Amino acid sequence: MDAILDAVGMIANIKVLFAIFAATFLGLIMGSLPGLTAAMAIALLIPLTFGMGPVMGIATLLGAFCGAIAGGAVPAVLLGIPGTPSSVATTLDGFPMARNGQAGKALGIVISSSFVGGILGAVLLILLSPPIASFALRFGPAEFFSLGIFGLVIIASVSGGSMLRGLFGGLIGLFLATIGADPMTGVLRFTGGQPDLITGINLLPALIGLFAVSQVMQDIIESVNEKAVAPITQNFTSARPPFRLLAKAWKIIASSTVIGVVVGAIPGAGGSISSFLSYEQARRMSKTPEKFGKGHHEGLIATETSNNATAGGALIPMLTLGVPGEVATAVLMGGLTIQGVRPGPALFNEQASIVYAIFIAFILANIAMFVLQLGGIRLFVRILKVPSHIMMPLILMFCVVGVFGVNGSYFELWLMFAFGVLGYFLNRFGFGTAPVILGLILGSLTESNLRRGMIVFDGDWSQFVLRPISATLLLLSLLFLGMIIYQNRRVPKGVDEPKSTLDTDKKEQTNE
Repeated sequence: MDAILDAVGMIANIKVLFAIFAATFLGLIMGSLPGLTAAMAIALLIPLTFGMGPVMGIATLLGAFCGAIAGGAVPAVLLGIPGTPSSVATTLDGFPMARNGQAGKALGIVISSSFVGGILGAVLLILLSPPIASFALRFGPAEFFSLGIFGLVIIASVSGGSMLRGLFGGLIGLFLATIGADPMTGVLRFTGGQPDLITGINLLPALIGLFAVSQVMQDIIESVNEKAVAPITQNFTSARPPFRLLAKAWKIIASSTVIGVVVGAIPGAGGSISSFLSYEQARRMSKTPEKFGKGHHEGLIATETSNNATAGGALIPMLTLGVPGEVATAVLMGGLTIQGVRPGPALFNEQASIVYAIFIAFILANIAMFVLQLGGIRLFVRILKVPSHIMMPLILMFCVVGVFGVNGSYFELWLMFAFGVLGYFLNRFGFGTAPVILGLILGSLTESNLRRGMIVFDGDWSQFVLRPISATLLLLSLLFLGMIIYQNRRVPKGVDEPKSTLDTDKKEQTNE
């Protein structure tokens, strides 16, 4: 209790509170701009924290961390462009809702779910740090390989309900993940003599090309062919936190929070994996799984709850073991070290007050994120009223600046446009772009750990199915794959699923 009271006294300072809000605001802006990540937001603020005290400096970095993770959902909903890789799954239902004239409702769900997921993730961070950290330490090459296989199975269900189309997109992503130097031998593969491909395909140009450039191409071609849809009237009355709707989806919130925290605590997993896993789990729990991917609120609740709960989970191994769970927490760990805080097992005993101050600052950062996003929700929605002939060039400009500004590579610009063309044709023929990104993310994780495991186990394949965690994940993969095949066979041939849930959502809103 003494440590908690000391922590409260450290945080209860007007300068610290202002630093949290200001850093969260900056994080929201950087997270909403494609190409600018949470790691970049934290790195940008680290020099500014040199003259601050430890608590104020740490609180500033945590504010940027939370804000950037939540900010990626805004362009994902409004423009179909994920601001961060962990917001890819948000586009599946968020963008269709915006196109159906319910951008306000979609943003309200996203903001509320992000807040709930962040707070619940913080609670689990406080209560379950030691046991979850010890569980994460049990993940070796076999477990990471099985986790990758489990994620790849999810590909079959994230492309409009068509298993074959989802798997085809996933295979494209898996192939793209093999480009570059072999992770174990260093042998070059499929580089075509291009030096820029030696390190593989950077996720950033692929992400922006598949989601942003392809959407710009589609809108331009539709306007040239005079097929552009008339401006959609947005419903501002629903631009508020739908906590009643979230209360009805408490089971989805609970499962998504657990998935987000556990996956976030596993080093190298990240929010992109947890959001897709939560999305698939929510689809299986839902009474109306056929609505997913067409603008369904349950899909948004699942992805954003899990996405922000992952932030709390990622802090667990960093604080308890001194092992960063992802790039953003690695940069954050560097910022803590500069402030004289050394994460690890001794931290909870030697600097207990600082630990509790971190917990409180993390909760306040989520509150600041909720307040700031809620205050700007109507401004966000008005973005959709900007004429397309103005919006499209601006989006393309941000894409170019975002990709070129990271590495200053002209090759990555051409790569972005190439992925844009690929994404356009994938969308045109109903394959979708999410499976490609998921395959690209999971491909390197799966292959490298398979090869590493074969070396560690001296070529003994049985270890992948004999180790308890790995065997459980492989068994779940088989069960999920069987359920996907069974559900696809149950759909009557020749019966089209509804393309929009606008009417249903309007009825739900009226009932509320």
